Amino acid sequence: MEPTKPTHARQWVIFFAVTLAIITYIDRVCISQASGDIRRDLGLNKQGMSLVFAAFALAYGLFEIPGGWMGDRFGPRRTLLRVVLLWSLFTAATGRAWNLASMTVCQFLFGAGEAGCFPNLSKAFTIWLPSRERLRAQGIMWLSARWGGAFTPLLVMWVLSFTTWRNAFLLFGLLGIVWAVFFYRWFRDHPRTHPAVNAAELALLDGAEKNAAHHGDVPWRRFLAGPTVWLLWLQYFCVSYGWYFYITWLPTYLREARHVELMKGALLAGVPLFFGGIGCVFTGLITSRVAVWLDSTAQARRLMAFIGLVGAALMLVLSTRIQSPELAVVLLGLASFANDLSVPCGWAACMSVGGRFAGSISGSMNMFGQLGGAVGAVAVGQILKYSGDNWVLTFWVAAGVYLVAALSWVFIDPVTPLDEKEPVKAA
Repeated sequence: MEPTKPTHARQWVIFFAVTLAIITYIDRVCISQASGDIRRDLGLNKQGMSLVFAAFALAYGLFEIPGGWMGDRFGPRRTLLRVVLLWSLFTAATGRAWNLASMTVCQFLFGAGEAGCFPNLSKAFTIWLPSRERLRAQGIMWLSARWGGAFTPLLVMWVLSFTTWRNAFLLFGLLGIVWAVFFYRWFRDHPRTHPAVNAAELALLDGAEKNAAHHGDVPWRRFLAGPTVWLLWLQYFCVSYGWYFYITWLPTYLREARHVELMKGALLAGVPLFFGGIGCVFTGLITSRVAVWLDSTAQARRLMAFIGLVGAALMLVLSTRIQSPELAVVLLGLASFANDLSVPCGWAACMSVGGRFAGSISGSMNMFGQLGGAVGAVAVGQILKYSGDNWVLTFWVAAGVYLVAALSWVFIDPVTPLDEKEPVKAA
C-alpha cells in the first residue's frame, strides 16, 4: 500500500492571510488618497490631517500587545473575527465623520482593531506551518499587503469617480466583514481538529501545533532580559518611521513638491508599495539560499535586513537630487524595496524568538513600529511647518532613522527562542 499523500489545507491559511493583508492596506491607504477631499469638506489643514494619520498609527501601536496577547490567550480564530469586525465597522464610520475630532476618533478605533491583524496571522503561521515555510509565508503575505496598498490609490480614484469619499469608506468596510465570515467558518486553532487535514500533513508540521496552547502568562521578564527583543522594537520603530510616508504624505508630496496632477499622482503613489511587495517576496525566496551560503540562518537574516535598510537610506537621499517626478518616484520605489527586505526578517525573528508566545512578541514589535509611524506622520507635518515646506529635509531625517535601524540588526539574534531551552529549526 502506498503511503498517504499529505493534504494541503495549510495553504488555505496563507490564502486567508494574503486576502486579509490586502484588505488591511486597502482600508488604511484609502484615507491618504482621499485626504484632499476630506480636508476640503471638513476644513482641515495639514497639521490637522497629520493628527488624523497619527491617531490611527498611535492606536495601532498601543493595541498591538493586547491584540497579540488575545491571540495567545484565546486563539487566532476568535481574535481575528473580533478585530476584523471592529476595524471594518470604524472604516465605514470614517465616512460619517463631520469634523476633526470625529475623524480622529474613528481613525483611532480603526487602528485599535487593525492592531490585532498581523500578530494573529503570525500566530496562525506558527500553528499551521512547519518552521521551514514560515519566512516564505511572511514574504508572500507582506507582498500581498504592499500590493494591496499599491493599487489602492487607483481603486480609490475609480470609486471616487462614481461616489463620494464617504460612501467609499462604507464599501471598503464591507470587505472585512465578508472576510471574517468565511474565515471563521473555515479556520481552526488546532490543525488536527480540521477535517481537511490528514495524518501525513500533520506529520509535516513537525510539532508546530504545540504553539497553539492557549495561555495568558507571557514571560516578559525573560524576553526583556537580553537585547534581542529591545533591538527588534528599535529597528521596527525606525523602519515604520520611514515607511509610513508612503501611506500618509506621499500623495501630498507629489501634488505640492512635484506638481503632479491628481490621476497621475494616484498612479505614482502606488509605485513604492508595488516595489516594496517585490522586496518582501524576494527576501522570502533568497534568504534560505543566503543561509546555506553563510551556513547560518541568523547571519542571513541580519545581512538581508542590514543591506535593505542602508539601501533605503541611500535611495531616499538620491531621490531628492532628481528633477523628474517619475524618476524620483522610481527611487522612492527602490527605497521601499530595500525597506521591505528587512520586514519579513523581523517578523520571522518574532516567530523564532517567541515560539508559543509569537503573538505577543509580534504584537510588541509591531506596537513600536506603529508608534514610529505615528511619530513619522506628525514629524513630517512639523518639519514642513517650521522649515517652510522643505520636503528635502523630511527625506534626510528619514534616511538617518533608517541607518539607526540598520545598526540595530548588527546585534540582533533572530533565531534563538527565548521561551524554551532548545533552539528551533531554521525558517
